[in-house]
Amino acid sequence: MEDFISNIPGNGKFLYSSFQNFTNQDIIKQLKENGVEVKVERGNRVFPCSDRSKDVLDAFINELKKHKVKVMTNIKVDHILVDQTKVKGVLAKKDGREIEEEAEKVILATGGKSYPATGSTGDGYKMAQELGHTIKEIKPSLVPYQCEGKQLEECKEMQGLSLKNIRMKVMDLEKKKDIYEDFGELLFTHFGVSGPTILSSSAHLLRYKDSKRLLQEGKIVVRIDLKPALEEEKLHTRIIRDFMQEQNKQFKNSLDHLLPKKIIPIVMKRSKINPEKQVNSITKEEREKLVQVIKKFDIIISDFRPIEEAIITSGGIHIKEINPKTMESKIIDGLYFAGEIIDVDAYTGGFNLQIAYSTGYTAGLH
Repeated sequence: MEDFISNIPGNGKFLYSSFQNFTNQDIIKQLKENGVEVKVERGNRVFPCSDRSKDVLDAFINELKKHKVKVMTNIKVDHILVDQTKVKGVLAKKDGREIEEEAEKVILATGGKSYPATGSTGDGYKMAQELGHTIKEIKPSLVPYQCEGKQLEECKEMQGLSLKNIRMKVMDLEKKKDIYEDFGELLFTHFGVSGPTILSSSAHLLRYKDSKRLLQEGKIVVRIDLKPALEEEKLHTRIIRDFMQEQNKQFKNSLDHLLPKKIIPIVMKRSKINPEKQVNSITKEEREKLVQVIKKFDIIISDFRPIEEAIITSGGIHIKEINPKTMESKIIDGLYFAGEIIDVDAYTGGFNLQIAYSTGYTAGLH
């Protein structure tokens, strides 16, 4: 339980009751009962053995059928109908005509603003707001970073390059402070940087004081250590060895054994060593500069990518207006909330899915 809460920087403690009502073991049990076996992979992430997300969806559809739940599709709900402070139904549109559905209870589980292709367009916030609920500022989380100018040109040049087993940190250059550090995979794109380490770091940067201003002023940097297994001295020794083996080669042809092809031109440019220079005439100072470029390969970032590209939405319905034991609104009787529409969000690793399962179960239970 503590592990789960510690992975939810956005109001984790609010979820204690929900997580106890329906745990990670409960969802695994439910999937198995519907014929879906699971496996645990790196970082304790749980996946269906088939690697098909559709199997999980089918298991849920199977559960709906088992309980004779009526599912209505291609209907757009516009408003939740209330009688003073009590839910009485929903107002929806089907084929251009309005229909009213009576209901004593309504669960609003429309997701955030991320992944609009799934129908998650932010409509739920509007419906809740109409009924007097407060919406905490909506921001993208678990999202790639945008670059500008020279940095953007470099990223475009390296587009598609996926770096494995690198060490990275996100730094505040103004305070000379590390905001986040990670080890793993990073991807260069046509707009900047992405990949698992970047997505994880965005949840931290999002909450960092003055991050918006610092990004605008070019004071947030992603520092990549391209050779984390080698200390600076050992890397220097390795470069000397490589150069000795190919001492008649030009510098531009000498880094193939050390670095991925796409990054070499950028590293050479940043080292300011003449690409035509023979490696046996490269000075100690130039080698030291090369070591620094490899160990501190900095990318200045200018912004988060748009919320439509985020994996999850940070912000949503204020938790002070929801009963954490039942997920019922404290403002409207019979109105409940579940999932990403609530102002709770977690780091990557399945935690956001578990929030959806646990709050959904709790709302359903009551």
